[in-house]
Amino acid sequence: MSRLAELIAELCPDGVEYRAIGEMGSLFGGLSGKTKSDFTEVDGACPFVTYKEVYSLLEINQIPQGRVLVSSREKQLVLQRGDVLFTGSSENADEVGLTAVVTVGFSEPVYLNSFSICLRWYEHAFEPGYTKYLFASPSVRAQIRRCANGVTRFNLSKKRLEGVRVPVPPLEVQREIVRILDQFTTLEAELEAELEAELEARRVQYEYYRNHLLSYDSLAARGLVSWIPLRELGVWSGGGTPSKSRADYWDEGNIPWITPKDMRSSKIQNSMMNVTDRAVRESNVKLIEAPSIALVVRSSILQHTFPVAQINVDATFNQDMKALVVDSDRFERRYIYYALSANGQEILRQTSKQGGSVNSLVVPRLMDFEIPVPALDEQQRIADLLDRFDALVNDISSGLPAEIAARRAQYEHYRDRLLSFPEKKAE
Repeated sequence: MSRLAELIAELCPDGVEYRAIGEMGSLFGGLSGKTKSDFTEVDGACPFVTYKEVYSLLEINQIPQGRVLVSSREKQLVLQRGDVLFTGSSENADEVGLTAVVTVGFSEPVYLNSFSICLRWYEHAFEPGYTKYLFASPSVRAQIRRCANGVTRFNLSKKRLEGVRVPVPPLEVQREIVRILDQFTTLEAELEAELEAELEARRVQYEYYRNHLLSYDSLAARGLVSWIPLRELGVWSGGGTPSKSRADYWDEGNIPWITPKDMRSSKIQNSMMNVTDRAVRESNVKLIEAPSIALVVRSSILQHTFPVAQINVDATFNQDMKALVVDSDRFERRYIYYALSANGQEILRQTSKQGGSVNSLVVPRLMDFEIPVPALDEQQRIADLLDRFDALVNDISSGLPAEIAARRAQYEHYRDRLLSFPEKKAE
């Protein structure tokens, strides 16, 4: 019998108590009364946990980098070891209420940003290491998601959050779970790092092969090649944002509304946000039938990359995007996608707008940009070759990405089993 099984058999053989977090602690907001000028790195400024840190980290275990001016007269929440921090709002319902747990005691006052919520326990019922895993588990995350309300922006309700019920095993059981999961997490991170390094090497190899295959010299060696401006590739469409004050444009929408945030893979089947049929009929968005190609023309991500994706579903787009329905009589759509990807850095160099607060492309210059295009049968041959290579590197259903995903799923399954307890029946 494992040490954990022994502890459970000894300390909680009949299950564990489940309690609402509102019974065990209080919820507090972050910084209040602050203006933009207060957030500055000057002498005397204090550290604070940013929204991004709560969003992306499981635990806060060192002094954060953010700085804010706080006077001794202000009554602001100072974070303590064991505090559970929640993202208070998000544009995506699945990302509201993400948590990071303070697992260390700080040597100086540390504050919390105003867009987050802090849960502070009344008594020492939990090990911080345990809660960092517990609040990331599917059963607890599902409850937290139900505490959010909104249409285009979702906000976490403190009142509802108080009702989230969590298992409260004995501290000795919690500590053993933390020991196991910390070891497992370290091993998993090492294995995943090895796979990520191999995947990155494959990606570099793939991009070299793709760029060589699509170069003018390589194409010309096999036949006639024409330089075609992007405007002649098919029908281009822009996008827009339906009024966010109109709930009937968003509530229960099932039509993807693609923005730069969705451009995270080479093939897109869905989006973070959807619009309704009414939004398509009445607002400034147009339904683009699949298949299409999408690219970003305005976003901070254009500083480093040129996102292009194949859209395999009928979709709408926001105003920072351009969608292309390729003229299939003259061009192979997959070839055009690969050609745009291969020429991404040159497109950025030639068409980026200088100055401005957000990176953007000059659309007329973009439309004038030319790519080398061979005969249609050669386009199809090249697209078939690159499809096979792309699947090995990028497709989640094959190759190394699938192995990485499988390892993550294995870890999450193991974590969730350790954090699941039968509920003790009331006496």
